[in-house]
Amino acid sequence: MIDSTEDPHPSLSDWHDYEPNLEFDDTELTHPSPEPGTTTVFDDINYSAEFEIPSEDEIIKTTLEADNYEEQLTMVGHDENAIRKDFKRRKFIEFIGTDKQGQPIIAIYACRLPERKDLNSNIFIDFIIKSMEEFVQNDYIIAYFHQGMKDNNKPALQMVWFFFKPIISEKFKSKLIYTSSLDELKQSLGLNTLKVPDPVKEFDEKINNGTRYTLRGSKSSLKSSRSLENLPKSAQFGVSLRFIIENSACLNCIPPIVRKCVDHLSLPDVVETEGIFRRSGNYARIKELRAKINAGDEVQLSNEDTHVVASLLKTFLRELEEPLLTYELYEDITQFGEWKTEETRSRNVKQLLRERLPEENYELFKYIVEFLGKIIERKDFNKMTSSNLAIVFGPNLIWPKQEQMSLDEIGPINAFIDYVLQHQDDIYFVDINKKDRGAYD
Repeated sequence: MIDSTEDPHPSLSDWHDYEPNLEFDDTELTHPSPEPGTTTVFDDINYSAEFEIPSEDEIIKTTLEADNYEEQLTMVGHDENAIRKDFKRRKFIEFIGTDKQGQPIIAIYACRLPERKDLNSNIFIDFIIKSMEEFVQNDYIIAYFHQGMKDNNKPALQMVWFFFKPIISEKFKSKLIYTSSLDELKQSLGLNTLKVPDPVKEFDEKINNGTRYTLRGSKSSLKSSRSLENLPKSAQFGVSLRFIIENSACLNCIPPIVRKCVDHLSLPDVVETEGIFRRSGNYARIKELRAKINAGDEVQLSNEDTHVVASLLKTFLRELEEPLLTYELYEDITQFGEWKTEETRSRNVKQLLRERLPEENYELFKYIVEFLGKIIERKDFNKMTSSNLAIVFGPNLIWPKQEQMSLDEIGPINAFIDYVLQHQDDIYFVDINKKDRGAYD
């Protein structure tokens, strides 16, 4: 796994002009680099092959330089669409969910890579870039599954060099985490389910002798353990919204911790924080605050780091027993891209939110949307547009009941949230869902 986060947080002022750091620190290598034109052998228990080291001219030729980036990626071959269609069908790169801190996780499967003889370097690299571009504006995780790599689909060394050169730095080694089983990986990432290709699953079962482990802290284990544990009435993380409303002092169905986070993040000197919600807070501190809140202890957020409080709010949403926008609406929301006209989008979005969301979900979602509207109003300072916020909050507001989300589904989900954020005044202008909420106040 490769964690993209940096500490301290870099400036995000020019995120749209970001260029990868191409500095290569050869002091990290244990062996001298081979001369161009020579041959090197990679010996490993599962990976042995010969590569021809390209000459300097060949490396320059295959490297996408900043001044002619678009030109080099423009292909005129008649088979380009067919190649891209084949890449998409193979699903060798997928969005598989978010980790414990809400960072998107991108999986790359070696067993699904196209054969090298059919691989067009420029189209392949462009496909990778376009698949990841909506996620790399924020912190993200790459999970690479090497099992299933074959001689006929090992990419050329030039391509490997180009792909990994931007992330080789002094901090690179500290960002790599090796896991020996899928259960270990799921536990590390905080995933309940992890759908992987059959070759990866079969290899995992073979090396672990079919041993499976119970993942503590996952949603499934929470559900199964509730009959064994006395869940404190004060719990607000990892429970249902209904549970919180029935056991905590909720004004208009808003859980106390949500209101406390929003109040703090709405302060003038906080709401303008650059990269608010994009950067991840200290996980250990978030975990500590979460435990205190579930135990019923009073917490003060005034002295907490802004990114810790923002991450705490995202954690609350992500750990709800059922997503705020509910499992029932998942299929409808993922069809957002099929609603071509503005009239259709407006009608369908209003119907989903006003008529099909449970009352408590409707009130909390509306509350969060109105708060995010305040964030957008200060986008010149915090650099968070409606699109940026949709990318961050989409996977934390809706997810499927059984399967993990795919790249094809995350796009419409983010577009749906973006639309709501941009049209919230119209959507909530006439609030037809008002009812007597005395029981919850």
